[in-house]
Amino acid sequence: MTGNAEFRPVGIVLVSHSGDVARAVAAMAQGLAGGGALAPIAAAGGTPDGGLGTSAELIARAAADVDRGAGVAVLVDLGSAVLTVKALLAEGYDLPSGTRLVDAPLVEGAVGALVAASAGADLDAVARAAAEAYEYRKT
Repeated sequence: MTGNAEFRPVGIVLVSHSGDVARAVAAMAQGLAGGGALAPIAAAGGTPDGGLGTSAELIARAAADVDRGAGVAVLVDLGSAVLTVKALLAEGYDLPSGTRLVDAPLVEGAVGALVAASAGADLDAVARAAAEAYEYRKT
């Protein structure tokens, strides 16, 4: 499906309090999901000046960058990142239509979401793939 000229994958945004963490998770997900064309993924971590925190501006910009018209799945790390994304969604602030906060662990969910989106899954299936990471027990 990724070879189709009309392929419009779900975009993925990773929101962390740290720009380094968001970029590293995006790079890891891209590396693990490799083997073909990948859905767009963007990191929106930290503040615009490089500090720790979350930025509505960075999140909105990342969502616009990955939007291909099929929706945008936003995965987040900690509390205020959740609140920032929820506020953006509630206000309709500069987020593409079809942007959704996905309840999933950031690292494992990012891999599942990227694999699903790259395979052509719709937004509901991408969200389910990310959330399935909660089912995987490590002990």
